[in-house]
Amino acid sequence: MSTDAAETTDTPQNSFVQTIDLTKRAQRKKGKETSEFSEPDPPLDEMTLDNLPDIVEQVFHAAGWTELMPVQEKAIPYMLDRRDLIVQSRTGSGKTGAFLLPMFDLLDASRKEAQVLILTPTRELARQVYEEFKRMKIATPETNELDAALLYGGVSYGPQIKALKGGAQFVAGTPGRTLDHIKKGNFNTDTLDFFILDEADEMLSMGFYPDMKDIEKRLPKDRSSYMFSATMPPKVRGMAREFLRDPGFLSLSSDQVHVENIDYRYYLVPQMEKDRALMRIIEAEAPASSIIFANTKREVSYLAECLQNQGYDADEISGDLSQKAREKAMRRLREGTLRFLVATDVAARGIDISDLDCVFMYDVPQDREYFIHRAGRTARAGKSGTTIVLATHEDEFQLIRTAKRYGVEIERHELPERELSIQEQATELLEDRLRDQDQVTRDQMQRFVELVQDLADDAPELLAQLVEEVVQQYEAESESESVDAQHA
Repeated sequence: MSTDAAETTDTPQNSFVQTIDLTKRAQRKKGKETSEFSEPDPPLDEMTLDNLPDIVEQVFHAAGWTELMPVQEKAIPYMLDRRDLIVQSRTGSGKTGAFLLPMFDLLDASRKEAQVLILTPTRELARQVYEEFKRMKIATPETNELDAALLYGGVSYGPQIKALKGGAQFVAGTPGRTLDHIKKGNFNTDTLDFFILDEADEMLSMGFYPDMKDIEKRLPKDRSSYMFSATMPPKVRGMAREFLRDPGFLSLSSDQVHVENIDYRYYLVPQMEKDRALMRIIEAEAPASSIIFANTKREVSYLAECLQNQGYDADEISGDLSQKAREKAMRRLREGTLRFLVATDVAARGIDISDLDCVFMYDVPQDREYFIHRAGRTARAGKSGTTIVLATHEDEFQLIRTAKRYGVEIERHELPERELSIQEQATELLEDRLRDQDQVTRDQMQRFVELVQDLADDAPELLAQLVEEVVQQYEAESESESVDAQHA
């Protein structure tokens, strides 16, 4: 028996007493002890374009990039050196490129087996990582020899099994479906050299933790592992020790995780008037492309329908939709053919749409970290954008606290004066024209009333065409009169 054990005295020798201090001070101390990481030791010089491996430099330029982002300059050297690493860098800073670029030097196309596994919290993010890798790999004949597999639920197992059995070196997926393939023997993890967690704070949240631990147990012990995320709460840093070995910690955003070139503002609106307020703001802002975030699936469906009823090109994305429908909506947004995407936070994580000029938050997010992830969908890669929040009196204080927590300057604005909708303007225009008609013309119009009633039921688009022509004619006449007045 050890001296320590002997000194525990009056208990029987075969018993064991463990004292757990549950005071807040003790728990804070424990969290600090288990969550603190130091910068990589020894440190490595930042990467420059001139120092990139030749194959990586070719991929970089073929992707259309002109300069390395700060997170790429700092992280790539450690990945090429195969050193475990935790990277915290704000949303839209180039994290995906930071872990994809070195893969083109580290992966061996001649080995027809899985060499890297990248896990993400959502199907959309997994697909985005997969598609970005596919786009980048065509840069050279050598890199184009690399194959990829995409693993997520809601779709058939067949193509995924085919990609795995075909020797895909690059595997991206979500935890649930990835674990299914491992347990069924479709995915041999013994050959993996690299393990990457994208959006690590969400990956290690309690919802994913059991699957993550199950997957981790099945990975080679001598792998290199990496975690990337915009936020890195202490409890997540503590759990990181279970997945990484003595990792270095690179923080490019510990004091500032928000994107600098976003204009933040909020409107104070009663809960029952939010839908109408949103329409007024949209009319005033006239964004070319936007994501509108809501807290519940019911609100997402309701808002998408409201927008469509107002004549806006809108679609929705939430966990209730089929994977095919979600992919279609995301594809349209990326291609610029969809103006409004209404979404739950399933779309907030890592979705990278370069030309998204506005984010609307229909609700203040229940988890304050989602404020940053939602806002970060705009102003990607150095561009500017706008984030607009609809807050009630009840959640205004929470919004202001969240903004202060992340160093965001958010201003309250008054709702814009309501302008007539295009439908209301058209109605007024037609009524004005009817008032100008003489009685003879009004009598002649009666010949077409029955036809119009039938068309309204059977072919409303024919009537819409006539209204559109009247409105365009009026707008052209008004513009012409304005020009004449300026020259007078």
